[in-house]
Amino acid sequence: MKERIAALLNTAIDALRQQGVVPADTAPSIQVERTRDKTHGDFASNVAMMLAKPAGKKPRDLAELLIGALPADDAIASTVIAGPGFINFFITEDFLGKQLKAALADSHLCVPRARKPQTIVVDYSGPNLAKEMHVGHLRSTIIGDAVVRTLEFLGHTLIRQNHVGDWGTQFGMLIAYLEEQPSGDNETALADLEGFYRAAKMRFDESTEFADRARKLVVALQSGDAACLEKWSEFNRISLSHCLEVYKRLDVSLTADNVRGESAYNDDLSKVISALEEAKLLKEDNGAQCVFLDEFKNKEGEPLPVIVQKADGGYLYATSDLAALRYRQHTLHANRMLYFVDQRQALHFNQVFTVSKLAGFVNVDTQLAHMGFGTMNGADGRPFKTRDGGTVKLVDLLDEAEQRALTLVKSKNPELDDETLHNIAKTVGIASVKYADLSKNRSSDYIFNFDLMLSFEGNTAPYLLYAYTRVASIFRKAEIDPATLTGDIILDAEQEQELGNKLLQFGEVLNSVGEKGLPNLLCNYLYELAGIFSSFYEHCPVLTAENEAQRASRLQLSWLTARTLQTGLSLLGINTLERM
Repeated sequence: MKERIAALLNTAIDALRQQGVVPADTAPSIQVERTRDKTHGDFASNVAMMLAKPAGKKPRDLAELLIGALPADDAIASTVIAGPGFINFFITEDFLGKQLKAALADSHLCVPRARKPQTIVVDYSGPNLAKEMHVGHLRSTIIGDAVVRTLEFLGHTLIRQNHVGDWGTQFGMLIAYLEEQPSGDNETALADLEGFYRAAKMRFDESTEFADRARKLVVALQSGDAACLEKWSEFNRISLSHCLEVYKRLDVSLTADNVRGESAYNDDLSKVISALEEAKLLKEDNGAQCVFLDEFKNKEGEPLPVIVQKADGGYLYATSDLAALRYRQHTLHANRMLYFVDQRQALHFNQVFTVSKLAGFVNVDTQLAHMGFGTMNGADGRPFKTRDGGTVKLVDLLDEAEQRALTLVKSKNPELDDETLHNIAKTVGIASVKYADLSKNRSSDYIFNFDLMLSFEGNTAPYLLYAYTRVASIFRKAEIDPATLTGDIILDAEQEQELGNKLLQFGEVLNSVGEKGLPNLLCNYLYELAGIFSSFYEHCPVLTAENEAQRASRLQLSWLTARTLQTGLSLLGINTLERM
């Protein structure tokens, strides 16, 4: 609707240009927003205030001229001028009903697909294959996945890139320890990656002979020794399988095909250095090769270096990130690249993004964005740890979430059989962990609290899952097939109008999520939608409506609510339940 009103205003502005009221070279960016106070209109625009000065008129006077030049449209019931010159638009109730009816009949809920679809590369998750995934990997994984799903729903082509840590000096140590396992059963030896890593590190620290062998294996690995590469590949395969199990459990859309780790760019690093040298961007500093950027300075006002090669010839994260940027631009042909990485890496990414464009690795018009996020903290406000201060494995966190959810579900549904209880608990537990994170602004830190996230009150997964089952139960108990519903959608009651308007905001919210990379906007919308439906259900009898037309209308509103909740939750990577 925003775009429709903007188009009407553009037509009116063109008419005033032809009349000489508005200068011919004036091209305002028309902003149309939903109003919070429905008594003054459904949408509002400040275009008259933007054009008043170049037109040499008072904003309210220009607003009157714009309204007079608006073409007729059956969606607009009336327009009024408010305040210093806002133009407020009232939408016809009949039009809203038709829009809702169209959304109900459409598998895509009438959410418009992108006019200019982009190829978007998204870098997210990125665990270290030397260790098991821990809670620190949760935010990147699920926030990135929710944004990816949303952008795909909007019609863009998404290329997932899981930039795993699968290269480096620690792999010599791990391969050396893997060779020492007597059974030769690598699957069993690596069943506990965290324990394997600690044992290997202990051997490295305690045994000079082991440490020397590990260092030699690093050299052999980096030199392309076939036997060493074979062991390294086996280690990575088994380690990656641990990650894929977590992804499956979290219902994250990453697969093995999306993995392109640091090792993939190993052969390209020297080429990156050569390209930077050709672009005359390199400068030696204490033996290291650096790029100095005037945009980034230290406290003394001196340019900060982007070190791309150490004095000993070794490469850094910046080098592999530059290689990845070049690959994603020239091989994957990205129009936009999003990086879901801890916000503490903001300076690093701003620097490599700038270097990549200066060097021509990335086109000037390609959009690059670091979608930084805060940390998940414990009750003490510090990064979430075990009681003894160790790192919390992600699988352990999910185990506890499911167990707590099982206790909760049992208390509410003691009559259900064990299999059903466990299936419900699995969905509720995983959904609660994901939603608790996704509902927070990604740039903020948040306190992890099982009791709050498993509550049936407030903006939580259990509340929304229950809201969906509540709507679905209307049809199940009444034995009504939603596909058989007919008739117009009538918005007489205030609660019907509020629900209808909220349902039609779904596409706007998804576009905001895709643009800003903020899944919490979708979470907030779904929470508000569930609350509005609750008010509607309380004040507007559905099955016992006054007449058949009203009953059919309210059933359709209910079903559209259910489908919107289900679609929105699925874009967050959360499955719904038919009963709880």
